Amino acid sequence: MIKANGDPKFIPLYEALASEVRWRIMSLIADNEMNVKEIAAKLELSPSIVTMHIRKLEQAGLTGSRRVRLNGGTHKKCFLKQKNVEIELPTASRTPQIREQTISIGHYTAFEIHPTCGLGTHEKEIGVWDDPRYFLDPERVHAAILWFGRGYVEYKTPNYLLPDETSESIEISMEIASEAPGLRDHWPSDIQFTFNGISLGTWTSPADFGRAARGRYTPEWWHRNVNQYGLLKTIRIDTLGTFMDGEWMSDVTVDDIKLREPFWTLRFAVDEQAVNIGGLTLYGAGFGNHDQDIVIRVSLATDR
Repeated sequence: MIKANGDPKFIPLYEALASEVRWRIMSLIADNEMNVKEIAAKLELSPSIVTMHIRKLEQAGLTGSRRVRLNGGTHKKCFLKQKNVEIELPTASRTPQIREQTISIGHYTAFEIHPTCGLGTHEKEIGVWDDPRYFLDPERVHAAILWFGRGYVEYKTPNYLLPDETSESIEISMEIASEAPGLRDHWPSDIQFTFNGISLGTWTSPADFGRAARGRYTPEWWHRNVNQYGLLKTIRIDTLGTFMDGEWMSDVTVDDIKLREPFWTLRFAVDEQAVNIGGLTLYGAGFGNHDQDIVIRVSLATDR
């Protein structure tokens, strides 16, 4: 079930529902999967028109599709993904509040990494590059940049929710990129994000950035031919699912991620089974193009 409110991100949903044709399409595929040609024949419309309507329904999260082999060919079968839509109208009884937590790059609590790898503070490198042992060096708590070829780093942060508080959404933002030997404008890496042991989804980082310019906040002493900056990415987990910068990432909702645990665990990983094993770089405050560490924003709802 989709629970919608006045947030602008639900506009595609409301637009998708505002069409008699799309309602008829949903009725047709409610019990039986159908391809575009079958739907078009039933509605006496052209396949191109039906394709346009199906696209709007899929963008709103109302329908889905899968490809099946049938009669020697491949067919895209459409199905109804949701059975109910609940719309919450504006109310003056609740006001959102944001609680923010920050995690420094070097404050990881677990790791399993493989070279290439390394760490640096604002003033110097930590230990020797490409030696995972230095990820346990005492100075690593001061790290403002870290990178590795594959594996994971994991962070724990206290759960500050009170017993009578609930979270409507959580946002996790960080500056992140791939990790290549040197710098590469095209170096895809499949980076997986996990919260409290629940996989939120995978994002493919496009590059290890820095060939054209230094990072805006990267220290002057930092080597010019290695990691300079990343992309600021924000993961939002709410009642509809998980989104990366507004784009759907997975069906995991805020109710799925075990928010009553005493500590929250966040993991960044590049799996050895990934299609693109291109490493991972995390940039903290004082490095990269965005002067921030890992930030978790919890959206609460309380009585006004």
